[in-house]
Amino acid sequence: MTLDLRIFTEPQQGATYDDQLAVARATEQLGFSAFFRSDHYLAMGGDGLPGPTDSWVTLAGLARETSTVRLGTLVSSATFRHPGVLAIQVAQVDQMSGGRVEFGLGTGWFAPEHSAYGIPFPDKRFSILEEQLAVITGLWETPAGETFSFTGEHYQLVDSPALPKPTQPKIPVLVGGGGPRRTPALAAKYGAEYNQAFPALDTVGERIKVVEKALSDAGRAPGSLVQSVALVTAVGQDEAEFTRRAAAIGREPAELREHGIAGTVPEVVDRLKALEADGVQRVYLQVLDLSDLDHLDLIAREVRPQLG
Repeated sequence: MTLDLRIFTEPQQGATYDDQLAVARATEQLGFSAFFRSDHYLAMGGDGLPGPTDSWVTLAGLARETSTVRLGTLVSSATFRHPGVLAIQVAQVDQMSGGRVEFGLGTGWFAPEHSAYGIPFPDKRFSILEEQLAVITGLWETPAGETFSFTGEHYQLVDSPALPKPTQPKIPVLVGGGGPRRTPALAAKYGAEYNQAFPALDTVGERIKVVEKALSDAGRAPGSLVQSVALVTAVGQDEAEFTRRAAAIGREPAELREHGIAGTVPEVVDRLKALEADGVQRVYLQVLDLSDLDHLDLIAREVRPQLG
């Protein structure tokens, strides 16, 4: 199996819908398997102009303006939307895309964006995430003509018609997080994929072993959960081009090399092969300069053919 490369963007840092559309179309045309975006409402440094775009509104638009590339969030925040509404939104975007949606959900972590837009941010959010996953997957999986009810600490649903249904028989659910026990167990219960977001590179392999044990404890087959990482990416044909791309996103070349998929083409190929040797099957390349479509072209043309 060839290492799967996906493009991952952070539009809250300053991107219009059209900016994202250009990247999504390039992602599709260049043969990357998916276009993913974050789900945030506030920039993390900088002015974020022209302002945030909603992840699921954006993906709905992209669903109609792309044809083959898969679409998803890394990851939606459980604090932003009621699970019944979110289940409807994601199922609808899946229909609009012809069955190309993948659904990442997490607890939410960035307190300032909640206070900026009046969104409650409770101290304890893991139980909210657990209940949302139960509700959303329960609604999608309820047979047509039957109803779904749920009674939890945070959510109560009574005789929901559990509509609409996604186009896919089962939307892939992505679970991520760094908790030692509960997060791997949640991934084993609901997930098609487990993601490590910006991990220390020397911890990736051990974390995969922890998640594989959770699979075993849950009675799932070894390797039945896709193992992925998301890492900042800056690649240059030569040192000068890499340095220019690092400067464009306000990062130091040495720091990028230490923490990301970064450097010249041979360095990046070696880094990706090392991750694959650790058990990684999929890499989300965090591309922060959405105006630099030549960056995607370089990765597709020079890096990807050397993998697998």
